[in-house]
This record gives sequence, structure tokens and C-alpha cells, in this order.
Amino acid sequence: MTPRADAVADDFQLLVSVLPGALQAAVRALPPQQVLEVVMDLGRPPEARLVDRVERLREEPVLREDLEHVLAQVGPPGDDNRAGIERTLHRVSAIRNRKGKVVGLTLRVGRAIFGTIDMLKDLIGSGRNILLLGRPGVGKTTKLREVARVLADDLRKRVMVVDTSNEIGGDGDVPHPGIGGARRMQVSRPDRQHDVMIEAVENHMPEAIIVDEIGTSAEAAAARTIAERGVQLVATAHGNTLENLVLNPTLSDLVGGVHTVTLSDEEARRRNTQKTISERKAPPTFDIVVEMVSRDEVLVHPDTAESVDRLLAGQAVGGERRKQDADSGQVEVEEVKAAPPSLPSLRPGRTAGPGVTRGAESILARVPGMGGTTKVYAHAVSRDLLTKVLRELNVDVRLVSRLEAADMVVTLRSRANDPRLRRTAEKSGARVEVVKRNSSAELRRVLKTAFNVVEGVDEDQVREAVAEVEHAIERVLSEGVSVPLAPRPPRLRKLQHRLVSRYHLEAVSHGSEPTRHLTIYPLGAEVDAALAQEEAEGSA
Repeated sequence: MTPRADAVADDFQLLVSVLPGALQAAVRALPPQQVLEVVMDLGRPPEARLVDRVERLREEPVLREDLEHVLAQVGPPGDDNRAGIERTLHRVSAIRNRKGKVVGLTLRVGRAIFGTIDMLKDLIGSGRNILLLGRPGVGKTTKLREVARVLADDLRKRVMVVDTSNEIGGDGDVPHPGIGGARRMQVSRPDRQHDVMIEAVENHMPEAIIVDEIGTSAEAAAARTIAERGVQLVATAHGNTLENLVLNPTLSDLVGGVHTVTLSDEEARRRNTQKTISERKAPPTFDIVVEMVSRDEVLVHPDTAESVDRLLAGQAVGGERRKQDADSGQVEVEEVKAAPPSLPSLRPGRTAGPGVTRGAESILARVPGMGGTTKVYAHAVSRDLLTKVLRELNVDVRLVSRLEAADMVVTLRSRANDPRLRRTAEKSGARVEVVKRNSSAELRRVLKTAFNVVEGVDEDQVREAVAEVEHAIERVLSEGVSVPLAPRPPRLRKLQHRLVSRYHLEAVSHGSEPTRHLTIYPLGAEVDAALAQEEAEGSA
């Protein structure tokens, strides 16, 4: 079955018949399947918007009489500035001036296209909750209408359509045949949609509920209530992508919600993250999220929880890309690879393991004057303040204006888990340094640590201590053995300890001054033994 040719019930001529006589011939001359909407704005030439172009219908501007002619055919628009043509899916939307008079009309062509959800049919039949996302005009409501028909007619389920503005089931009291045997509850006002959603569950015992355009926190809460009662929910929401939804505080609850948590030092090291991170707050309302790229292409996230977790961690989300050939109806499925686990390259802040090949960037690159100029990007912090502090620390840096070009990013704690920042940093290997507040003292504290600035110690000694710990870390990671370091003053031992912690290794101090030194251990039984030894030494 081909979705564009087999059974298209669009009643196109009924829409044409409400236009002024002079425009009807011009619209009928256009290919009906290509017409999306007719636009009539007072004082401007009328236009028809097609799939691939815009056609001017005449050169003369639209008169007020033209607008009144259309409104006389369809009736006055409601509180949502929308009107319809009975028993059709067409929509007439009004634009008003400040006095409430109609000065523009958009006549949207509504179509019921059979076969348009062939690429999603396996998901629809799974009984899981599905959320469709996509830009306006990409066909979300058309697919939702077909979902209702397939669930009711093909899968024999009790289906209830919650129809705001009669978008899904058409205007009038009798639903359009496009929704098949599904029942329809009309919504008197857009702000009552959430009430009708709950009413549908409580009064009519549906097995599936169809909702268009979830856009408020009340509607998001109603959706969660429906999902918790075991009713399959298929809906659309405002937003183009999963990332848009996660960043939308009103609707993020649809995919589990987001909250900020503070980890312990040990847990932050284990996860290889900052101490303050964003996490998913609860199980998602919708098990599956479908991003509609175009009418014939979608990106499916089959496990919403996993996809949101990856997004919040700054990783590539992955998914299934499905394309449907417009002529043959064949569906192609291509897996989009998610981000693999952190690569074992030897970079500060990443985990490595035995047999690792050393990465291009070394610890020495983070020591002033030892690894060339470090490119720093100011993200949500004062660039002027950052410049002043870096100048005071006398480190070899250059501020850059593009995030992608940075070796190091300095950001506020509240912005540290920005998905774009995390993805870019993960891809480029840039260090992300987090400050609690935008102040000179806080920037100085964090940057002294980031650049291994040790006050009161000769720079040559710093250079030697860093080089020693770098070589030791490489041995521990590649050979899996413990490596003792030479005795160092307390400040340099602290620096070495800090560098070791970036690689999720353990460094334990042994001996007493002036021969006290660090030993670096791979994670495992050796660490437990070393810690026990340290406790015994402390007791003695």
C-alpha cells in the first residue's frame, strides 16, 4: 500500500468552495495533492502554499469583503481563532487586529492519508506510549489520525480521541471517516484539554487515548496520570527534537523530567563527571519518542529513558532512522549509533585501562609553558574577569570565541550540563572546569588547580613532579602495576595526587617527612591493601 496514492480522503473541493469566486478557479488549477494552505491577508495578494513552492493566486490584494465571504461559509472562529468545514479535516484560522476584527485567514488543507504510519506500525501495535515530535506542517496530526484508525479498525482496540479544535476528527458532531471506528471527545476550549483527557479515562474505559499538541504542565500531568492507569497513550507535543523537550521545563516531565543533584567526590570520580550534574528525575511518561524529520522520514528513540540519560550526559543519543519510499511504500531502517563508552585515550578526566595507547594530549600540556598555548573558552562566565585572572596567574593561554576550538572550557556550575557543551567537549576532548560563581576568587581557585599552579615552589620542581607522575600513570594504565614516586614536599604531592585522580586511579602516601612519597595503584585489590597499610602506619 502506498501512503500517498491509495486512499486519500481530503474533500479538497469543499475547501475550494468557501473561497471567493475569483480565487476558486486559480486554486483548482493547482495540483490538489501539493496544496498545503491558502493564505489571505488584508491588502496583500492571496497566495497558495504548496509542498515545494508558493503560488500567487492573483495580483489584486485581498479585500475585507473577501474575508467576510469566507467567514460567512464556515462560521465565526472560536476562542482559539479557528473554524472548520463540517465533516472535513480542513481548518480555517483567523488573524485579528487589536480591535478583534479579522484581517487575515489561513485555510489549511486537511487530509486523511492511509498508510502514512506503515513505518511505525510495529510500535503502534506494541501497546507502549508513543510521543511524536516535529516542526509545524511535517504531518504529526495526519499520522495521529491514522494511528487512531489503525488502533480501532486493525487492532480492534477501544480508542478515544481527545480532539481540541477538531484537528483530528474534523469539524461537526460526526467524526471524519479518517479516524475509523475510534470515538471522539471534543474539547470546548483549549485550556480544558487536560480535563477532557482525564474525563476520557474515568468515564469511557478506553484502551488507547489519542491527544494532539500537549503544551502545558497540566496536560503533561494528565498524560502521566493516563499512563499510570495502564491506558496506551499516543500524542504529539510542542518541540522538534528530544533535546527541545528535555530543555523545556514545562514539558520535560513527559520524558522523565530533569533535576540537579550533587555527587560525592567518590561518585563523581566513578562516573567521570562534575560533582553537580543533571539527571532524569522519574520514569518517562512516554516509552518511545519519534522525531519526525519529514513526512517520509523519522528518527525513533525506542527507549526514552536511555536516550534522555545519554542526552543529559552529553553523549550522542542514537536511535533508529526509518525512511519510507513515497512510490513503493518500502520502509528502510538504519540504526544510528549512540556514543560508545568513554574512549580509553590518556586525557585528564577520562578512564583508561591496561594496554592503552597514549593519546595526543598529555598532562604536560596543562602545565604553563610545557605544552604550548592552551585555548580557553568562557561559557556563561565573564570573559573580562576570566582574562584578568589568567593574566594574574601568568599562564600561557589564549581565549577563543568558538566552543569547538577550545582545549578548556570554563563554565558556571548551573550551566555545566548544557547538552551542547557536553557533546562538544566529549567530541573535542576539551576539559570542562566548573566554577560555583562568577567571581575573581572562585575563578582563581579553580584555574590554579586546572593549570597546576603551585605557589612558593620553583617551576622546575613543578615540571619535574608532573613529568614523573605522567610517566607513572602511563605505566599503571598500560601494565596494571603499582608505581612508587620519589619523595616530594607536601604541595607537590598534593599536585601529583590531583593529577592521578583525573584518571580514576588511587594514590596513597607512604612514609614520613622528608621521605614521604606517593604510590600509584590501579583500581582493585592492590588499593585495598595499600589503604590498609596506610591505616596501619597511621596507627603506629
